[in-house]
Amino acid sequence: MFVDLDHFEPINNTLGHVVGDWLLKEVANRMRACVRESDTVARAGGDEFVVLLRTVENKTDAVMVAEKIRNVLNKPFELAQQSLQISCSIGLALHPEHAKNESELMDYADIAMYRAKQTGRNKVMVFQPI
Repeated sequence: MFVDLDHFEPINNTLGHVVGDWLLKEVANRMRACVRESDTVARAGGDEFVVLLRTVENKTDAVMVAEKIRNVLNKPFELAQQSLQISCSIGLALHPEHAKNESELMDYADIAMYRAKQTGRNKVMVFQPI
């Protein structure tokens, strides 16, 4: 899945990059707490993260993990003596249902994430071929 933080840029711009970096670390910690030890959470760059679930039984299980991440990131972050609020948009693609290789899987999860942003943010979207 691709996870993009909603409204991160204003925090980074108004409170500075140090606070932005602290927030990104806390986001990563919260996301790691939502997945199994065998899964991977990685920062792709900026305010985008990739989550790789090693195995899932079905699409419903993957969506449940994505919703868990979305919900935990909606809770306020207490940083720099302030309560900071963000949300996230998550795109989800499954192997082999949507893609046969890693490159396609990443592309499709990214497309789904942008659809989540375009339809109002703070959502989980599963890739749907057009």
